[in-house]
Amino acid sequence: MSAAAGGPGQQPLAYWLDRALGLHPSGIAMGLERVREVASRLDLAFDCPVITVGGTNGKGSTCAMLESILLAAGYRVALHTSPHLLVFNERARLDGEQASDEALATHMAEVEAARLGVALTFFEFTLLGILRWFRRMGPDVIILEVGMGGRLDAVNLVDADCAIVTCVDIDHADYLGGTREAIGWEKAHIYRAGRPAICADPVPPSSLVEYATTLGADLRLFGRDFNYAGDRQQWSWGGRSQRRSGMAYPALRGANQLLNASGVLAALEALRDRLPVSQQAVRQGLATVELPGRFQVLPGRPAVVLDVAHNPHAAAHLGENLDNMGFFPETWAVFGAMRDKDIAGIVEPLRARIDRWLVCDLPLPRAASGSELAAALTAAGMGGEAGAPMVFDRPRAALAHALAQVQEGDRIVVFGSFLTVADVLAGRRASGGLS
Repeated sequence: MSAAAGGPGQQPLAYWLDRALGLHPSGIAMGLERVREVASRLDLAFDCPVITVGGTNGKGSTCAMLESILLAAGYRVALHTSPHLLVFNERARLDGEQASDEALATHMAEVEAARLGVALTFFEFTLLGILRWFRRMGPDVIILEVGMGGRLDAVNLVDADCAIVTCVDIDHADYLGGTREAIGWEKAHIYRAGRPAICADPVPPSSLVEYATTLGADLRLFGRDFNYAGDRQQWSWGGRSQRRSGMAYPALRGANQLLNASGVLAALEALRDRLPVSQQAVRQGLATVELPGRFQVLPGRPAVVLDVAHNPHAAAHLGENLDNMGFFPETWAVFGAMRDKDIAGIVEPLRARIDRWLVCDLPLPRAASGSELAAALTAAGMGGEAGAPMVFDRPRAALAHALAQVQEGDRIVVFGSFLTVADVLAGRRASGGLS
C-alpha cells in the first residue's frame, strides 16, 4: 500500500516496518545526533523509573527477569527488547503483552511526522515509535534493552534511573573496538552521574570502572557490592544492605543465569525506595520467567536445544551448559551466523562437543552462506570422522535432516544468529508444534 492510499496515519504496521528499512542507506549507523533531533520534537519525558540494560550477552535474560519480578510485584511494566524472533511486536510489551499492530502503527506515524526528512535507521525509527507508545500508556516502570554498545546507541537518549551492564566481551568489533577495554568504555556510557550503575561482570574492564567513577555514578560491582551463593536446591543473594535467601533457581536454564539474576537483584535493591519488591515477588518472578531461544530445550526426544549464541563468549557458555545436560551418544549442530562475526571463535568452544555439523543459509545480505560456514569449519578442522559439514538452504531444513538421522538418545543444538533460531521456531509454529 502506498502512502497516498489512505494518508500516513492510517497505514498498517507492515507499511511502517517496510518504510523504516529504507530511511537510511546503512542498516547500522552509530551516533545520536539524528535520532536526538527527531526525539526533541516528540514528547518522550517519563515520570516513572527507567532501567536500561546493556552488555555483550545476558541482556535479554536480565530484561526478562526484571519484567517477571516487577509484574509479580504488581507493577505496570513496559519492556523494549531487540531483536525479535518471530514478530516485531515482541520488541514492545506492556504488562507482559505485546503491543498491537494498531498501537505501534499509530505511534510510528507520529515519528514520521516529526522526522522532517532526517534519515533514521530501522532500529532508531521503531524505537522512537515504541517510546511514544510507552509515554502514552503511562507505566509504573520502563525497561529498555540497549541494541548495540551503549554510548552511541539510540536507547542512550533516555536517562536511565538505573543502568545494568551484564557482561563485557568482544562482539561488533568493527563498531565498538576489538578489546574488552574499548567495548567496556562504550557500554559504560549508559551510566548516569549520581544514579545506580550495576555491573554483573565478575571481571569488569578497568575502562568501565574508571568511567563510572569519574562520572560520579553509584557503581555497584559484582563481588564487591553484591554476590550470591547456592547449593543444589536453592540460592541466596546479598547486596549492600539487603539479603534475599531461600530462592529457587531461575526458570531460565544455564549456569550464567545466576550472574544475570544477581544484577537484577542489585538493581532492585538500588531502586527499592521507588519500586519496593517483596521476597515473594522475587521468588515468583524467577520461577515463572520465560525467554525463547536462550538455552531453550524443546520437549520430547531427541533433545533439541535452541540458543542464540552468536559470539565466542556466548558460545563458551553454551558449551558449559551442554556439558551440564549429561551424556548423549551424539550431538548434532545446526549453525547459521552473520559473515561479520568471529566464526572461528564461535565454533572453537564447541569443537569437542559437536559430532556432526549442519550449516545453513540465512535470509540477510550480511549473513554468511552455508558454503562459507562449511569452508570456515573445514579450515578449523571441524568435521573429522563424521564427514564434512553439510549445507542447507535454511535452518529448519537442516533440523529436519538431523531429526530424520539421529537416534532417540542423541541431541541437536540449533545455535548462532537470532535468525537461525527464529526460522526453527517459526517452522514449529507453522506445523502446530509451538503455541
